[in-house]
Amino acid sequence: MADESALEARLRQLPSVYRLLQTPEAQGWVETFGHELTTEAIREALDEARDRVLAGEETPSAASVLASAQARLERLVAPTLRRAINATGVIIHTNLGRAPLSRAAREAMELAARGYTNLEYDLAAGVRGSRYVHAVGLLKRLTGAEDALVVNNNAGAVLLALSTLAAGREVIISRGQLVEIGGGFRIPDVMRQSGARLVEVGTTNRTTLKDYAAAISDETALLLRVHTSNFRIIGFTHQPSLAELVELGRSHSLLIMDDLGSGTLLDTAQYGLAHEPTVQESVAAGADVVTFSGDKLMGGPQAGYIVGRRELIARMRTHPLTRALRVDKVAIAGIEATLRHYLLNEATREIPVWRMIATPAEALRKRARAWARRLRAAGVDATVVEGQSTVGGGSLPGETLPSWLLALAVPSPDGFARALRMGKPAIVPRIEEDRVLFDPRTVLPDEDEALVKGILAAWSAA
Repeated sequence: MADESALEARLRQLPSVYRLLQTPEAQGWVETFGHELTTEAIREALDEARDRVLAGEETPSAASVLASAQARLERLVAPTLRRAINATGVIIHTNLGRAPLSRAAREAMELAARGYTNLEYDLAAGVRGSRYVHAVGLLKRLTGAEDALVVNNNAGAVLLALSTLAAGREVIISRGQLVEIGGGFRIPDVMRQSGARLVEVGTTNRTTLKDYAAAISDETALLLRVHTSNFRIIGFTHQPSLAELVELGRSHSLLIMDDLGSGTLLDTAQYGLAHEPTVQESVAAGADVVTFSGDKLMGGPQAGYIVGRRELIARMRTHPLTRALRVDKVAIAGIEATLRHYLLNEATREIPVWRMIATPAEALRKRARAWARRLRAAGVDATVVEGQSTVGGGSLPGETLPSWLLALAVPSPDGFARALRMGKPAIVPRIEEDRVLFDPRTVLPDEDEALVKGILAAWSAA
């Protein structure tokens, strides 16, 4: 009985919801978060305090309960999408949002978001227009294609093209090109969803032109080439060239579709990487339809681009799926700004992805050394070591770029990396050989100060 009385006495010491709501702190929260959310947070904090007392702990103070309520409110309204500094050395990091955008793209998107635009309005005629005219002229000029269409991503572009051109009919593809893209989505699944019937030819490592020719039937709608941009098969391999497929398709009055996956307008070989097929090359080779991403090597907002023959693009533009896959005004503004960088031959200066690819290793070493000097001055065990960066994002598998990395030796690399990730802003490094590494290739120039401060904060906490 004595124990029960003592427990009841401790529970009675807990303040009421009403009393806590009258405090200056809670009144401030009411102004910021509203009465309902504030009351809910206080009730939950009191419930937690009551459970602790029942578990044998001492009665928390009113200040402690209020602190718990405040933490709940802050967690409730805190955005889940946070800024992160990418120090991994993976340039197109899918998990970190892929391509950072150029200043011009960001400004164009902010302008479009701020007010009204002529998204679907013909200013000259004063009548309704089409959102699908935006960026078309730039894509035609840059790729050499007759027409173009922009949708929300490349998987959507492939789905729309196949749904329009091959629904209910056969599409021939090499077994070596049945790729799986991020998130477990597979090309065969996308093809089946379009209503096209998949016809696999050849083997994983070798497919010949005769394999395609032998599979052609009256039900064949098109020949599909899928660029294996996120993996590589080496050794005893063979795939027909796009030009060979085009010639075969023409002889049987069949369409040729080329899914480039990542897609690029610049020759990656100029920057010490393997040659990635360009969109211009596919168009020049005679592909009727070419699909590619807007947010990987293109370095723009998430989008899927379709370029090709005028009459085929016109059919896609009126397909019901096009509305479901359309992009909004903000993305269109960023897309146009990004494409203009290519038109003006300034992509390697203005588009962050290409600036990172083109940055020489010596410039990266200077940045890493500057970081290390500041950190060592604060007592951090920091060195600079040689390393490698990767393109990432399902592009140029196995290809690396030489870099110089900041390396920290810490007792618990995993714990230190977690502390960095939980900072503001979050910093995402990589861990190799029990060292925490930071690659300046993927740290934006204006992030140097935040990176050093974040490292120092994590070091002090450790």
